[in-house]
Amino acid sequence: MSRQRTWDRLTGAALAVLLLAVVLVGLLWWLTEPAGTAAAPAARPPVASPGGLEPPDDLAADESWLADVVLDAGELVTPGSRLRDVRAVGRDVRSGPTGARAGTLEVDATVPFEVVARELGSGIVVRRAGSRAQVVRTLEVAGRQLRVVATGDVTVVEGRLVVEPRSIDVGGPDLLASRLADIARRLVTIEQDVEGLPEGLVLQRVTVQDDGFRARLEGEDVRLLL
Repeated sequence: MSRQRTWDRLTGAALAVLLLAVVLVGLLWWLTEPAGTAAAPAARPPVASPGGLEPPDDLAADESWLADVVLDAGELVTPGSRLRDVRAVGRDVRSGPTGARAGTLEVDATVPFEVVARELGSGIVVRRAGSRAQVVRTLEVAGRQLRVVATGDVTVVEGRLVVEPRSIDVGGPDLLASRLADIARRLVTIEQDVEGLPEGLVLQRVTVQDDGFRARLEGEDVRLLL
């Protein structure tokens, strides 16, 4: 009787092991695929340079290439100019022994009022008047000093910053004022280049701020100064 019980136990254990093996084989079959049928891992897409630019194929051993370069400066001073809040963005920049050139260059900078006034002469004040610019100048007429206040729109003409007076106040009677205004107009008209930046940049637009003229310049194939 005990021999029969032992046999039954062994038989039950064998059946349990066999059942476990069948379950494991079925699970492996369900989770896997036949050899040679698995899809190959997807290739990673090529990493593009910022702005979609690609490095040149003809770089010399002593050259380097930058997709883009950004410069922020609170002030830029050169012997003949002074600019504030300068932001320059160069793209497709190639650098070598002879210097660096940007495929495209965009510059935003503020031309201070005092810089423009200094170009016009001594004793002149340039300031903001709403969306316009105002020029205050003292003229000497027949041994007397005359204060002229001219207000005009700010525009870009052939790449130059231009303030052409729309109204001129010289005080006094209307007849005298109109005659003096014609004389004073050429003395308070501003026509000025934005100095202190690389050649090849062209002035695109100008707006008036509290501290000066905010200028936007753009150019192609520009030799960088810095």
